[in-house]
Amino acid sequence: MTGAARFSYLFIVVVIVVAGATHLATPLLTVLFSYFALRKLYFGRRKWLSVALFLIVLSGTLYGFGFLIRQAFIAFPKIAADSIPPIIAYAQSHGIELPFSDLDSLKGATLDMIKDEFLFVGNFARAATKQFVFGLIGIVVAVSLFLNPGIQKFPTKPKNPNLFTAATDEIKIRFRLFYDSFETVMGAQLLISSINTFLTAIFVLAVSLKYGPFVVGLTFLCGLLPIVGNLISNSIIVGIAFTISPRVAIAALVFLVVLHKLEYFLNSKIIGDRIKNPVWLTLLALIIGERFMGIPGMMLAPVVLHYIKVETSRLPPPDAAPADEHD
Repeated sequence: MTGAARFSYLFIVVVIVVAGATHLATPLLTVLFSYFALRKLYFGRRKWLSVALFLIVLSGTLYGFGFLIRQAFIAFPKIAADSIPPIIAYAQSHGIELPFSDLDSLKGATLDMIKDEFLFVGNFARAATKQFVFGLIGIVVAVSLFLNPGIQKFPTKPKNPNLFTAATDEIKIRFRLFYDSFETVMGAQLLISSINTFLTAIFVLAVSLKYGPFVVGLTFLCGLLPIVGNLISNSIIVGIAFTISPRVAIAALVFLVVLHKLEYFLNSKIIGDRIKNPVWLTLLALIIGERFMGIPGMMLAPVVLHYIKVETSRLPPPDAAPADEHD
């Protein structure tokens, strides 16, 4: 391995570590998602058309995300107020012990969990504004990379090989493989999330579940988080179903169990054939990613895991070099 290659490996490790340590996972994830969308919208050789389509899709996505946030602020308190009492009554009648006994104790437990993240509304607004600005910066960077992917502003072929050119060439290879891993993992996750969301929407319409648009949108977003995301959306769906009746809640639970069985099949066919990671390794990566970068880290964890596998698969084993030299 050349010195330039070693430097490129160190460089991408430093980028990922610095992104986590400086809380810049959101712009990194935004760059990857935006570049992914730009490439998928690239038809022919007209990049300006791809950028225009991307801006239209981005506007629709931001509007939908804003709608979902507004619905969350409206729906979550109502869902808690409507679903907790019947859940408590059902648990008490069947001898099931819950970690909370009433709505007030649940609110207290929830506040204890989030008080370390947002101490007051001002902190939340400041954090949301910062992440929004970071997201805009990430979008600008992605568009710039799409229009001009070169590292040098005026690339020219050097007369003589030099360290800078060799290092930048290796760095481009590292980032290309990292993006390929993101495209593989996230493309498969988007497909699975879309299928789950479509089937969930059918169930929501069939049982006339409350807050239907909110549930469907939340299911899609949570589906981008492997394994954990579905647990979050499923808990909310069962909670809302309890507001109708325990029987509907049980029907929702049965539907979600069947849906999970289908998801295991989809994972094996869509993700498993591409990534081939065991569940325990994915869960471990999700835990480390969450502790390191929060929710963006959970989304990036399977990508980093796949990237590590791709890079190590390209390298010979440690004892291969001496054997070659001996031959």
